[in-house]
Amino acid sequence: MELLESEVYGNGLTEWGLAAALTLAGLAVALLARLLLVRRLPAPEPGKEMHWPTVLHELVGRTSTLFLIVAAIYAGTTLLDLPDSVHRLISSIFIVALFIQAALWADRIASAILAWRLAPLKSKSAMRNALSLIQFIVRVAVWSLALLLIFENLGFDVTALVAGLGVGGIAVALAAQSVLGDLFSSLAIVLDRPFEVGDFIVFGDQSGTVEKVGIKTTRIRALSGEQIACSNTDLVKSRIHNFKRMAERRIVLVLGITYDTPAGKLERIPGMVKAIVEAQEQARFDRAHFRSFGVSALEFETVYWVLSADYTIYMDVQQAINFAIFRAFEDEGIEFAFPSQTLYVPDLKGAIGALARAPEDAPRPARG
Repeated sequence: MELLESEVYGNGLTEWGLAAALTLAGLAVALLARLLLVRRLPAPEPGKEMHWPTVLHELVGRTSTLFLIVAAIYAGTTLLDLPDSVHRLISSIFIVALFIQAALWADRIASAILAWRLAPLKSKSAMRNALSLIQFIVRVAVWSLALLLIFENLGFDVTALVAGLGVGGIAVALAAQSVLGDLFSSLAIVLDRPFEVGDFIVFGDQSGTVEKVGIKTTRIRALSGEQIACSNTDLVKSRIHNFKRMAERRIVLVLGITYDTPAGKLERIPGMVKAIVEAQEQARFDRAHFRSFGVSALEFETVYWVLSADYTIYMDVQQAINFAIFRAFEDEGIEFAFPSQTLYVPDLKGAIGALARAPEDAPRPARG
């Protein structure tokens, strides 16, 4: 009995026993719960989409055994009457472990959300670097917040630290303004996807096929063969024409016919052109009209669509239609007009006589 009534650091052996029992029981329950949850929840499989049960499986699996031990000890010491300094030390250790564990959980949740939202881009090899960069930025933000919270709860004044980091961040941002601008423009291209690798684009006076979307520049292969390295910021600011996403090509064909063509032949031209366009499998006729009386020709306007975005097919269809129109007009005796002007003189002989008499009628200079 005297042994049970003896005290160690102000607590009897009974209190120490209860504290130890609570610590061991809490640790055993936590370890058993973690084991059961890991076995019950579905584990993630490579190549398959992540779901919240698999994310929860990884969160449970990321629960540190050291954190569980620290939490169990903290719970057990609540039954003991210890000096304030010891309580503060144990509380500080528990807070540090708790924030580190929370950062591990937040890091995994953020990675799962990014993997879910950006899953369509994972198959694009050129986008993986940008996605890894996004995950790195999120991870740095999570752990920076966790460290600031740890320092604040340990009694440190983080105001000066945050102010110093802010000033330093502004200085770095000003020094690397162009690099950071290209970096965020790269993220904008990845998330908004105005173009992808393999797309043929036209921007400004340049055009070509996208080969790689990097962190600072985008590499484009021009039609003439050379590679163009364009700043991501310049691309985001410019107006981009993406021909890869074009389903059809619209063609406006203007034909100029001579003014001496009979009216009957002019009236047959829209129907002739319509039949020629509809004979092409890769073309869809829209309209054909006698548009206007031009300066040197009667103008007919035809609009049709090529049912393919491929440039070679577009040119083949256009060439076949042009040949067919030329043959049809040749058979009908319809002539194409070319820019010309005709001068009409009502009285040609009178005009020539007036020009011949002009030197005789002109006043002669006086002789001195």
